[in-house]
Amino acid sequence: MTVGLVAHSRAKSIVENQVSEASFQTVNQVTNNLDIVFQSYADLSLQVLIDKDIQEQLNTLEKSSDQFEALQASRSVSDRLTNYVMGNTNISGAALIPVSKDLNMITVGSTNGKKEDILAEAEWFKNAQEQQGRVLWIEPQEGGLIAKSTKDTIGLARMVKPTGLKEPYVFVVEINMKSILDRYSDVNFGEGSELAIISADNKYIVSNQLDKIGQPFKVALPTEGEQAVQGRESLKTTDGDKVLAAYQTSEQSGWRFVATIPVEKLVEDAEVIRTLTWIMVGLAAVIAIGIGLLVFQNVAKPLITLRNLMREGARGNLTVRSSMNKRHDEIGELSESFNDMMKQITELAKQTTLSAEEVLFTANELTDASKKTAIAAKEIAVATEEIANGATSLAVEAEKGSDITNHMNDQMKNVIAANSEMAESASEVEKASEQGTTYMGQLIQKTGMTEEMTRSMVEKVDALKDSTGSIVKILDVLNNLTKQTNILSLNATIEAARAGAAGKGFMVVADEIRKLADQSRQSIDVVGQITSKIQGEIEETVKVLSEANPIFQEQIAAVKDANQIFLSVRGQMSLFTEKLEHATSSINTLNQSQFVLSEAMTSVSAVAEESSATSEEVASLSSEQLSISEGLVKLSEKLDSVSKGLKESLSKFKVE
Repeated sequence: MTVGLVAHSRAKSIVENQVSEASFQTVNQVTNNLDIVFQSYADLSLQVLIDKDIQEQLNTLEKSSDQFEALQASRSVSDRLTNYVMGNTNISGAALIPVSKDLNMITVGSTNGKKEDILAEAEWFKNAQEQQGRVLWIEPQEGGLIAKSTKDTIGLARMVKPTGLKEPYVFVVEINMKSILDRYSDVNFGEGSELAIISADNKYIVSNQLDKIGQPFKVALPTEGEQAVQGRESLKTTDGDKVLAAYQTSEQSGWRFVATIPVEKLVEDAEVIRTLTWIMVGLAAVIAIGIGLLVFQNVAKPLITLRNLMREGARGNLTVRSSMNKRHDEIGELSESFNDMMKQITELAKQTTLSAEEVLFTANELTDASKKTAIAAKEIAVATEEIANGATSLAVEAEKGSDITNHMNDQMKNVIAANSEMAESASEVEKASEQGTTYMGQLIQKTGMTEEMTRSMVEKVDALKDSTGSIVKILDVLNNLTKQTNILSLNATIEAARAGAAGKGFMVVADEIRKLADQSRQSIDVVGQITSKIQGEIEETVKVLSEANPIFQEQIAAVKDANQIFLSVRGQMSLFTEKLEHATSSINTLNQSQFVLSEAMTSVSAVAEESSATSEEVASLSSEQLSISEGLVKLSEKLDSVSKGLKESLSKFKVE
């Protein structure tokens, strides 16, 4: 059908172009011929304009007061004009019309009786004066121009102003329209064609039908630009008929010579092609219906089945399988690829579920260990506070011992009592140091266990991340399958377009294939969104573990520092005990060793202050460790929540 209609359209176009070109060339030739005619009339008016005899007689008419002399001059001008115009039978008449109302009009040939005052009021008369001696072509006038009383004439006007003449004249020549028509009477463009000369405002000037003179032309020609000068256009008439219009503007008159040819008459023979085309369209439609039914049975129905299976898989049922993989064509390959895809997705979903359960179990263990670490940190804080209190008491007692040394003779009993109290305090500090060292050892061991668990959990999360990467690769395979389906649909659409109307049924099938590809892409997008959510949760888990690892490292460093502090305190307490024993042994020789005892008490006071400062530092570290332990508990709880969310996401898939 397309070929036939294109051939019909092409044939019409060729006929129109050939006729249009030929018509345009003919119109150009006729216009050039008319310009020669118009130029001959313009040359005639120029001869009158420069004729010395006429100029002299016109001067005589204007200046002479003798009526007889003026009459003789008028006759001389008339005779001279007769010599110019009477030899041309195409000229109906001529006249010299004075601009001044005091002078008389001079005519040649017949006259229609119009007076010079009436002619002087005409629009063309005023325009001729404005032309300042240039030629003015006059369109047909109602009631004629100067000789005839009908509008089957055109005219030429030119202002004449001899040297020394005050008032100019307008020379007018009236030309029979028939002489113009005879110039192209032998030109014929076929039945229904029309030849005419029209004005710049698109009105008839010369036509073989007098009733059209002055009426608007039946076709609206361009009035602006290059197309207004000449051209060949396919236009519509005022009656709605399509015509070919070829036109050329006359260089002499400024009017356009136009030929119009009905397009309907030109392309009658081309209609046979269109009739044969419709017959072939009917035959092709019957064949196309048969092909469409065959394609629907063998292609569309299997694709609809696969589409339904993909929808079921997109809803989370990974147990669906296709039973069309025994076919040995593209549908069979697509079905087999679908089954392989669903098997791989099922295995990945199972593996991801197991990994999520392991992450959840590890998160629970990490939570328990973090809570135990927090409890131990609180106990260390309490013990550190007791050590600080003991160190403060020791400092007070050291000051008391210094005072007692100054009053040793009177306060011996008080010195013995103070010495006993210091021994007890030193024993308590030593016991507290030993207990703190024990707690720090346990804390170091538990912190190491926590670090090992964190590393194990990072490894498992990495394995889970690799599994989600496999899912992404499978989604890429699905995208490739969707692209192949789109290519199959595109090929089907191209073949249907080549078949024209016969491929409309096949085009429906291609459209179904395209819809199936779109639905497949939507299903893949759903799986991709779930996978993206899993990856996001895994990345959040990795981020939590990455944040927890520096905290574990800081906790280990803090615990080791605290252990060193406890060991230092323990050593100092041992030294302090030895000094107390030395002080007890020296009480009997107090009088001889008073100065030495005073220095020893001063040293004890300094040691007590240092012990107090060390205890405060240990208390600060214990508070920081407690804060770190609480942060670790929160991170463990967050990891537990993320693991549960991952498990809930995977529960949407049905794998068994």
